[in-house]
Amino acid sequence: MKSSWMLIAGFLFGCMGVFVKLGAAHFSYVELVFYRSLFGLLLIYLIMRQQRVSLATQHWRNHLWRGLSGSIALALFFYCITVLPLATAVTLNYTAPLFLTIFTMLVFKEKFHLPLTIAIGLGFCGVVLLLHPTLQQDQLLLGLFGLISGFLAGVAYLNVRQLGMIGEPDTRTVFYFSLIASIGSGVWILFDTVHAITPQGFAILLGLGSSATLAQLAMTRAYRTGKTLVVGSLAYSTIVFASLFGILLWDETLPLSSWLGMAFIIASGVLSLRLSPQHPP
Repeated sequence: MKSSWMLIAGFLFGCMGVFVKLGAAHFSYVELVFYRSLFGLLLIYLIMRQQRVSLATQHWRNHLWRGLSGSIALALFFYCITVLPLATAVTLNYTAPLFLTIFTMLVFKEKFHLPLTIAIGLGFCGVVLLLHPTLQQDQLLLGLFGLISGFLAGVAYLNVRQLGMIGEPDTRTVFYFSLIASIGSGVWILFDTVHAITPQGFAILLGLGSSATLAQLAMTRAYRTGKTLVVGSLAYSTIVFASLFGILLWDETLPLSSWLGMAFIIASGVLSLRLSPQHPP
């Protein structure tokens, strides 16, 4: 069950993508980041009080890096969801495990052996295939934003893993991420248009905040308690759920090259995690 938390997180992250896409008709992507983060901050604070988890930490630098990288990744991810097909935006964001593998190899100064190099290369071939229709539509920048969100999410996941290894509670990790994201996006929207919250908009924000916060908790627990290889593999379930939601709710269709690119990225991520050296805490 420990690693299965990532499967639950995958479904909930897929739901989060649906609410972001629905919310784009009522709010800007920065507003969506702010409300998602603020809701998560309040909810996780209540959970921490119930569990008697202190806010005090000796690892504020780790939380700061996790919060900054995760917040920027989240903003880029939400923006891409509003302008790209849901499956495409989610897949680009989920290049994060590829970057996580590269970061891990560099941190521990491991050599990139041939099988691992091929696996990583396969993933980036998948990115090219996935972005090919985007390039034809003169939307290269949007695709690059999605890829950057994956890069920064990889940095954030590395910090999540490190925080778990040094014994930080799941709830405290999520709390400081939500706090930093709330402050950053809150300052941002002060210089932008703030839209009125209608009853329909409120329902969307409630769904967004709930699904995102619960997904964050499940993901954090999965990386902290589960087997890294299994958790990393199950993370790609979000792409499957997002693809289904996009087809069912918006009749989104992608060319064969895009589906092939998504398959390459998923296979590459799973292989990279299995082929990279495993370093115990």
